[in-house]
Amino acid sequence: MLRIKRTRWLYLSLCFLSLCLVFAITPVKASLRAITPVVSSYTNLLEQGRNLYSVGRFVEAVTAWEMAAQRYRTQGDRLNEALSLSYLSLALQELNQWETAEKFIKQSLKILQTVKPSADALVWAKILNTQGSLQLRTGKAEIAITTWEKAQKYYEQAGDMIGSWGSQINQAQALQSLGFYRRSKQQLETLTQKLAIMPDSEVKVSGLRALGNALQTVGDSKSQQVLELSFAIANKIQAKNQLSSILLSLGKNASDLKDPEAAFNYFEDASSAATNPNEALQSRLASFKLLVDYNKPEHAIQEAPKVRKMLQELPPSHISLYAAINFVATLNRLENPDQALPGREVAQLMAATIKSAQQLQDSRAEAYALYQLAELYRRTQQWSEAKELAMRSLDIARKLQADDIIAQSAWQVGQLYKQQNNQPEAVLAYTEAVQSLKALRSDLVAVNPDIQFSFRKNVEPVYRELVALLLREQPTQAELGQARELIESLQIAELDNFFREACLDKAQQIDQVDPAAAVVYPIILPDRLGVIISQSGKPLRYYVTYEPSAAIEKTLKNLLVSLNPVSDSKNRKQFSQEIYNWLIRPAEQDGAFKDIKTLVFVLDEKLRNIPIAALYDGKQFLIEKYAVALSPGLRLMPAGSLQEDEINAIVAGISESRAGFAALPAVESEVKQISKKVPSELLLNQKFTSEALAQRLKSSRADVVHLATHGQFSSRLEDTFLLTWDGQLDVKELSELLKYRGGNVSKPIELLVLSACDTATGDERAALGLAGLAVKSGARSTIATLWPIKDKAAEMLMTQLYEQLQQPKITKAEALRQAQINLIRKTDFADPFFWSAFVLVGNWLYFSVNTENNCN
Repeated sequence: MLRIKRTRWLYLSLCFLSLCLVFAITPVKASLRAITPVVSSYTNLLEQGRNLYSVGRFVEAVTAWEMAAQRYRTQGDRLNEALSLSYLSLALQELNQWETAEKFIKQSLKILQTVKPSADALVWAKILNTQGSLQLRTGKAEIAITTWEKAQKYYEQAGDMIGSWGSQINQAQALQSLGFYRRSKQQLETLTQKLAIMPDSEVKVSGLRALGNALQTVGDSKSQQVLELSFAIANKIQAKNQLSSILLSLGKNASDLKDPEAAFNYFEDASSAATNPNEALQSRLASFKLLVDYNKPEHAIQEAPKVRKMLQELPPSHISLYAAINFVATLNRLENPDQALPGREVAQLMAATIKSAQQLQDSRAEAYALYQLAELYRRTQQWSEAKELAMRSLDIARKLQADDIIAQSAWQVGQLYKQQNNQPEAVLAYTEAVQSLKALRSDLVAVNPDIQFSFRKNVEPVYRELVALLLREQPTQAELGQARELIESLQIAELDNFFREACLDKAQQIDQVDPAAAVVYPIILPDRLGVIISQSGKPLRYYVTYEPSAAIEKTLKNLLVSLNPVSDSKNRKQFSQEIYNWLIRPAEQDGAFKDIKTLVFVLDEKLRNIPIAALYDGKQFLIEKYAVALSPGLRLMPAGSLQEDEINAIVAGISESRAGFAALPAVESEVKQISKKVPSELLLNQKFTSEALAQRLKSSRADVVHLATHGQFSSRLEDTFLLTWDGQLDVKELSELLKYRGGNVSKPIELLVLSACDTATGDERAALGLAGLAVKSGARSTIATLWPIKDKAAEMLMTQLYEQLQQPKITKAEALRQAQINLIRKTDFADPFFWSAFVLVGNWLYFSVNTENNCN
């Protein structure tokens, strides 16, 4: 049986938070031109089904539409029979009955093909839109795009512009899922321009709201502007029924931008503008969650009874079920939830939710509610009751093959076994949770938002807690192997989350790639720092330092502060040596690095901002003893030979001040020096536009792309970019340019060099952006900086790097090492601040290796 993608696209399903429009494919009255019925009661059945669907009562909607289809078939009304079957398919998709949904949509299309004269254009559009929904949900994005293109044409034939816009937004988002970010962005921008010149109307408001939500989903900052325009027009023309949902979207935007005060105000305004109980509930829920997210328990406690009262007043439906689950999930995150709502009332609410879910045949909601009720009992230390409920939730999830629920419930079961000191059963449960998380991959971000499935809260802890279980006492080789694989899988999961899609698929053990390299896997656990060492053909080694994670993180921060050239060098050496003693010295003393030339680090989160090359053993820096490379783990691209007569480069840079960024005077000299050393196409200042870079990449067979320009790495995808003369080039657009150079997946870039980048200020996870760019670009290797370097020092290091790369039989890691040593020993830039920021991410070798990186 297929594992179905549960991706949350704007126009594919009813959104429980009322944040997205459903008129484009859901069967709502405004988007469906009436078809003359044979008997008016049949139309009533269609209308009844639409009303039931719109409030999340999918089982009842299925019944109504089944009756409508049967009656239309009896009367020979083939057109409305086809429409009813299409609606049936849509509701069955919401109930996860994929095979039946596909059967009905095929029947619907088959009927349309037999109708003479040719069927109504709007009916064709609706049915094709439903088919596109099913295709995307079952992992057929390319086919879905073709289907939506057909639907768009039919909508336009019927004069239904709302449907046309919905189909175009669907296409743009499907393009995103396939990695065609520039095409997706161009499509959304074109749609924005079309909407802007339309006369003000409710149709325009709806289109702008939908477009704003689409832009929000893909992380485009223009969503705020589009949503504000939608709100302004809605106010102007008194479209009161749309105000609350627009304000909810604006609040979500503000929350994403870390502006809780603005978000709260939007949510409060959304509550005031609500025209129905569901909108009022969603607004109040959003406010409650925001207060908990930003640690305002005193205010959250006041909101909880209001939400509870609103839930009591709603009839059972899929919407009210998930609202209740969302509410209790948020309550369970409070330090003292009983202050907000007594545990007895919470238990009653979840028991009622479980009963309603059974009546509505919503097994997913039942499993989620059981999980939250188990959390309540776990919090009150009622262990046996908690385990029973957690196992019930897990059993339902297994039957549904619902990996998102399995991941949570198996984790919960594992925690309960761990509490009972039953390590074997705990490891089994945790392992099942991890396997489900891996199966989810890119869907982690898109799982039902009402269940609050987030990487930081629901994914990362599962991996870390399982690693901690495996690395107790004296781990076996099997346990070390599993722990190593988990460390790497965690890195991949974090990159997937960063890009909001699955990024890496194929792999080869990197410790089998280079026998002269050792791979170092450090991981910070609550009470210790563990280090696994992997070498080709040798058993795994494990070293541990027992220090609280808070003390370790404090030392790491102290080292970063001490790297400033004006800081006391004694402090820097002290902190650097302490970290060296944790990561390197135990293995070195054990003889693990004998005959090793390169150390490859798969760094844990808090260690990624640290310049590993600058670690100090008391006499030498690490880079003076070994070449150093960073890797996201087992995933590498094959490296081809870089011989002097084969190097071809595209070299681009901005030396002048631009868009608020300071001038980099030495960049001009840097790029010109490089252009003299290797055959190059040069783009400097005004010539370095995103379009010019795109054209050079399409027409060139360059092995190396060198970009000497301002850039920023951040843990937020939206804030990771490079500066071109005409604006900012985000990481997804850059990756598409580098990977699809001739329209298809082309020869990978051998080396991507970014010589003037920075990490986002105050962002402790900013180095994730560097790892993300390195992986997503498709380049086999990336050299970049962790912080901005004086451009003269960067010029000298880069010039030396290219000289070294032209030497015979030298790896890229060794070439960078020699360039750094040159700065240490032969220039005025010997301080680690100037040379240790340069890091190599990815393949450190110089010869072909049969490995793959599949990050589309």
